[in-house]
Amino acid sequence: MIISKNFLNKIVTVKIDRPIGSKHPNYSNIIYPINYGYIPNTISGDGEELDCYILGISDPLDTFTGKCIAIIHRLNDNDDKLIIVPENINFLDDEIRNLTYFQEKFFKSEIIR
Repeated sequence: MIISKNFLNKIVTVKIDRPIGSKHPNYSNIIYPINYGYIPNTISGDGEELDCYILGISDPLDTFTGKCIAIIHRLNDNDDKLIIVPENINFLDDEIRNLTYFQEKFFKSEIIR
């Protein structure tokens, strides 16, 4: 969690490894309705690079530079997710929950601002 909080309200560049429309690598029934990626050269609580949901962009991407407006902190998993958006766009907590529900429905979490 400490690492994740360092990114709040910062501009970051995300490498997209699961663009809109792609399938989850382990669960083919999960299709990504939003771009999903990670911040290179970081380590999250799960030992992998820090994951990010990209909101506010409707086209598949390879990379994206935007602002971290929130963190989805999973209470029953050690894998925080950053919420990254275009610089002048914001989303309410309910909007974040709705847009990430396809994957976050499996976890108990809180949104940190």
